[in-house]
Amino acid sequence: MKQINIGLLGLGNIGSGTYKALELNRSYIEKTTGLDLRITRILEVDTERAREFTVAPSMFTQDPDVIIGDPEIDIVIELIGGIEPATSIMVSAMKAGKSVVTANKAALAENYELLTETAASAGVSLRFEASVGGGIPLIGAITESLCANEFTELLGILNSTTNYILTKMGEEGRDYFDVLKEAQSLGFAETDPSADVDGHDLANKLSILMSLVFGTRVHPAEIPTIGITGVTNEDIAAAAEDGCVIKLIASAYRTGENVECFVQPTRIKKDHPLADVKNEYNALFLNGNAVGSLMLYGKGAGPLPTASAVLGDVIAIAKSL
Repeated sequence: MKQINIGLLGLGNIGSGTYKALELNRSYIEKTTGLDLRITRILEVDTERAREFTVAPSMFTQDPDVIIGDPEIDIVIELIGGIEPATSIMVSAMKAGKSVVTANKAALAENYELLTETAASAGVSLRFEASVGGGIPLIGAITESLCANEFTELLGILNSTTNYILTKMGEEGRDYFDVLKEAQSLGFAETDPSADVDGHDLANKLSILMSLVFGTRVHPAEIPTIGITGVTNEDIAAAAEDGCVIKLIASAYRTGENVECFVQPTRIKKDHPLADVKNEYNALFLNGNAVGSLMLYGKGAGPLPTASAVLGDVIAIAKSL
């Protein structure tokens, strides 16, 4: 059985979920793939934090160069988040001949060309299924299963925090700030939720999707973006009277050579498939000239659903090594 050594950058929520998911399904992965996936080094600042699992102290390092420079490590999983130093670490890892798996939509959206071109020039893989849609296999579907299509439209509910808030406001008539506090207590919202509620997280994801779906590079700062902080219970009630629900939607439309895009609270007719996407669930609705209309749906957040996508990318790379 071939052993694949992995360097894990970050042991926060998603990093811990990835570690747990690998241990949970280790025997199944070995049986179905013939691969022995081993996390051998972990970049983590807080090595003393209480966790649900035990990690040997010798596995920890606070120096990314220890992982980048380790000739035994085949794949680097980047889960520290943020634009820097994550981008620089990923670039260095790829230049050192290591393939990279990341869930970092901010770094990808900001430095898409740098990261993809570095992977190509270094002859390694860069995979980022978990960066958009959590556990939903959106990236693989677009780049592989659906790559024979020319797309004209994409509509996405791709932020669990805002979808949870709007769902509870709509179905239970609750106040925005009350639901936000609940979302934070459940782990669906960060202590500082501004990236989510102001729409910036969704703009990052839309930027990545547009590069893949339309071959069009639009920096997230260039995407017109409105968050949900201005949505009131009165707005939601008025939409309901017109047979609609309000969702924070990432939209992009292609007409000829032109692509229009935006992120904003949008009225969705109740008979549209996206209207039934609730709470922490996400979905991407696409129109392709061969496949027609289709929607990909599933859990868009959470350590284990996201870990599912991360490990799927790791296994795909490991099979090719």
